[in-house]
Amino acid sequence: MPNLVEVTYARNGKSLAVDSLGMREMQARAFEARNAQYLLLKAPPASGKSRALMFLGLDKLFNQGLKKVIVAVPERSIGSSFGKTDLTSHGFFADWDFNPDYNLCTPGGESSKVSAFKNFLGDPAETILICTHATLRFAFDAVDESAFNDVLLAIDEFHHVSVDAENSVPVLLPEDEGRFTKVTYNYYEQLNGYTHLKTLGIGYHFYQGRYLSAIDEVLNTDKKTILHIPNVNAGESTKDKHKEVDAILDIVGDVIHQDTDTGVISVKRHGDGKIIKVADLVNDNPKDRDKIVAYLRDMKDVDDMDLIIALGMAKEGFDWPYCEHALTVGYRGSLTEIIQIIGRATRDSGNKNHAQFTNLIAQPDAVDDEVKIAVNNMLKAITASLLMEQVLAPNFKFKTKRFDDEEDEEGTIKIRGFKQPSSQRVKDIVESDLNDLKAAILQDNKMLQALPGEFIDPEVINKVMIPKIIQTKYPELSDEEIEEIRQHVVVDSVIKNGEIKEVGDKRFVRMAGKFVNIEDLHIDLIDRVNPFQKAFEVLSKSVTAKLLKVIQETIDAGRIQMTDEEAVILYRDKIGPFVKKHGREPNINSTDPLEKRMADALVYLRNKKRQRAAGNSE
Repeated sequence: MPNLVEVTYARNGKSLAVDSLGMREMQARAFEARNAQYLLLKAPPASGKSRALMFLGLDKLFNQGLKKVIVAVPERSIGSSFGKTDLTSHGFFADWDFNPDYNLCTPGGESSKVSAFKNFLGDPAETILICTHATLRFAFDAVDESAFNDVLLAIDEFHHVSVDAENSVPVLLPEDEGRFTKVTYNYYEQLNGYTHLKTLGIGYHFYQGRYLSAIDEVLNTDKKTILHIPNVNAGESTKDKHKEVDAILDIVGDVIHQDTDTGVISVKRHGDGKIIKVADLVNDNPKDRDKIVAYLRDMKDVDDMDLIIALGMAKEGFDWPYCEHALTVGYRGSLTEIIQIIGRATRDSGNKNHAQFTNLIAQPDAVDDEVKIAVNNMLKAITASLLMEQVLAPNFKFKTKRFDDEEDEEGTIKIRGFKQPSSQRVKDIVESDLNDLKAAILQDNKMLQALPGEFIDPEVINKVMIPKIIQTKYPELSDEEIEEIRQHVVVDSVIKNGEIKEVGDKRFVRMAGKFVNIEDLHIDLIDRVNPFQKAFEVLSKSVTAKLLKVIQETIDAGRIQMTDEEAVILYRDKIGPFVKKHGREPNINSTDPLEKRMADALVYLRNKKRQRAAGNSE
């Protein structure tokens, strides 16, 4: 299946170039905000966040009077990103150096690590400690809060932090987040500034039955690949993760050896006999896991590994620059998780000029009792891919256009009637959280139902549905602030979904199938465009007419209010004569109320039949 998204980058080398202090572009941007007490850094994978933190931490220690730096990472393997680092030979004033006894991202129980943590806090000679989020939590409970005075506390991968077990409630309340200075470096800046990587593709592949039957269609072991199998609780899982790994190895070839020192599995590939080196990160035996993680951490050559099979690991803080393909089974609900997975393949490396993300997802089946879940996941996968296209595109700034003769500003589009942020909170959301907000909107169940179902007026989507989602996500905002954010969401989505062309000295943007002069843009005009129309276009082109009908009927079934008695009467007395007269079934999008209701009855009855068949098969 062709890619849903294909992005080409300029390879201008800017994001990798270093300044006189040895800082890359993102790191220098973060360092400019070094005097902030609260700092929130949002940057894509491979942009150098770990080293940026080193620069910030050392400045806090040497120049701002702080006594200690504590870095907390989500899992032990990521701790290696904060190992001892030579910074002075590249122009910085100090090296990242610390006592190895206070690298607590090592095997062992939490009680001994908490003891070491307490010793660190009490020793004035020690300045840097690395630990996991879990160790930090245990240690915080074991010491007085005052022990953290004059300490820089840095939480790596902060999106893991939550106030509930399901990671669904943010730990930062809006008023807390408002205290943070935000530094943002976007994905486009990062990838456009690479030296080698030229293109990035994002696509999906459908399968029926079990995913293991389709793996060989998308797994190319000539490409350095990270394969994420589904969580054992996901519908795609066979519920036996270890047998899934064995089955994947059998699909690749014949296992001939597993190194006892490193854990690397050697597989003789079917067909040509090439030896494929495989890392199994699904195996959760601590001894085996530590060996292979240590090997992966120390890899230096492109031929050191070919395929990594993972479940929860290797999504973030994991540096394998040679990776070309991130292959993921099952829909991932979090935009952050998708970005992290794609980030495994978007390191810049001389062995590749293309990186690929493929999502292997279940294709809905008309007779499957899980059809509703499959439809929902399929739609979410498509909308997530479209959202990633916007994440990966260059950013525009939008401003109010007041006069016809206003001068153009590079990277800025001016729109009549457009509302600019009236508060710092709105400004922060627009500049730093817009993609996360779009994800919440695109993944909303009611919004998903608007994609392939009956026509919904774009102004209803833009002026009714979107504001409700914004209000739910940011309940503290005023109506005026919600409207300002709403306009930014709609404008940014419509412009990025469109195509911008330059003709002479004029620029045109494609909206709703036609090109509009950017000089003539007005918010009222943009509000008449469905910002997610491309999702329906992609869906229509990507699946068969039969499958599209299953998808539409499944969504329509969730909206239809009808009794069994009404459906039977319509089927018996109305639908038969209608089909005989017109030679077709009633159309659910008909403007005739009776025809539409007959179509509703057909959808209702087919859904009932599916439910009955599923019940009988149990």
